Order: sequence, then structure tokens, then C-alpha cells
Amino acid sequence: MTTKDPQAQAQSQPINLSTLPVPQLTSIKNQLTQELQHLTNSFTQLRAAQAKFRDCVKSIKDGIEKGAKTEGAATKPILVPLTPSLYVPGTLASTETLLVDIGTGFYVEKTPPAARQFYTAKVEELGKNLKDLETIVQGKQGNLTVVEDVLRQRMISESTSSSEGGKGGGGGDG
Repeated sequence: MTTKDPQAQAQSQPINLSTLPVPQLTSIKNQLTQELQHLTNSFTQLRAAQAKFRDCVKSIKDGIEKGAKTEGAATKPILVPLTPSLYVPGTLASTETLLVDIGTGFYVEKTPPAARQFYTAKVEELGKNLKDLETIVQGKQGNLTVVEDVLRQRMISESTSSSEGGKGGGGGDG
């Protein structure tokens, strides 16, 4: 006999929202809102990373590959980024190889075409991840809309039933 995880079982079965009490609906709404905020922040960060990789591809194409065709490219002054807002002047030691940041502080020496290919692959991979994340965000947004609608209907029905209950014994002279 196999026993299933009750949480996993509960997550895979649909919940009838109309049977849930208002506090629980509010809790679900808050949870979905937090998840949406987190996913939206992740989406923004992935977009920023994709833009940085695109900039790397552009820098390699325009700065290294085009510059390598001209004489004296290795002595041409460049600005080297130390932080996103701090650059220092420098010169290229070689246009034959580049140091490529492959993540977590590791650098690999690559030729300009190989570096461009690496960053292009990163841009494409992030594009796929962004598309998947966008689908998830849309699904969560749809879930949030449904929960908000049910919550609104419950609040309206509770307020009308409580106001009708209050009017029922009042004598009715208006």
C-alpha cells in the first residue's frame, strides 16, 4: 500500500471556491498576490539579464570583431566596467581571445566568435524562460481574478443577507 503526501494531493485537486469562508478566500487572494509580485520581480530581473547579455553580444560585434579588422585595435583605448556605473580607461591586451564571465565569478577564455555564440545562447535561453514565466504569470493572474470575483460575490451576498435580516423585524414603515 502506498501513502500519498496529503499536501501534494490537496494541491493537485481543484478547490471549490464558493464553499470556502471569506477569511480563507482573503488568505488565498493575499497568497496569490504575493506570488504574482515575486514572479513579476523575477520576470523583470530576467529581462535585465537578457539585456545585459545582448549588450555583451553588441560589444563583441562592434568593439572587438570590427575593431580587430583595423590596425592598432589592441592599443585603442576602451572603458572597462568595474560596476554598472563605474568605468576605468584601459586597452585591450589582445583581440584574439576574451575573458567571458560564465557565472558565479568564473571566467573562461574564448575567441570573439565563441564568446558571441555563448552570449547569444544565453539570450535565447532567457527568452525561453521568460516565455514560460509569462505563461505562469498569466495563469496566476487568472486565478487571482477568479478568487477576487468569488470573494466580491461572497461579500455582496453576505452584506445583502445581513441587511435583509436587520430589516425583517423592524416594522417596515419606511
